[in-house]
Amino acid sequence: MTKTARDVMTTKVISITGDETLQEAIDLMDRHNISGLPVTDAQNMLIGIISNTDIIHYSQKVNVVPLFDPSGWISPHTDINDLASIRRGIDLLARTKVSKLMKKKVYTASEETPLIEIARLMSRRQINRVPIVNREGKLTGIITRADMVRSIADRDDPI
Repeated sequence: MTKTARDVMTTKVISITGDETLQEAIDLMDRHNISGLPVTDAQNMLIGIISNTDIIHYSQKVNVVPLFDPSGWISPHTDINDLASIRRGIDLLARTKVSKLMKKKVYTASEETPLIEIARLMSRRQINRVPIVNREGKLTGIITRADMVRSIADRDDPI
């Protein structure tokens, strides 16, 4: 029997609305140890997606993270004016709405989509997560690369 999205998807999806801030998105991702969030409206309709990569790229543009070295530490030789710039950037993250940064073109699947098709979509589009939506476009689940790996590892019920 071919596995479908329904067999593998996470149904308790952690999502965010477009009206929330990037800081709230960062906090959600950190709290749940995830790297991206579907963006929904008040009726749970999928309207976009945002990832930690999107936020990091934006943060670099607004000077929130350019002074960090690869270890994640700020250099002890950083000029105090640079630290003030970082503070302004962090404040900007706290004010910027998710809707400003989210990707509006989202690759989705239905619960009936075969898992192999989702794997191809992830590979072809180089994406890490596929929101699962019903016919009305409401978010019902999500499949991540980690979900795919777990499914492949399940030798009792292969893809």
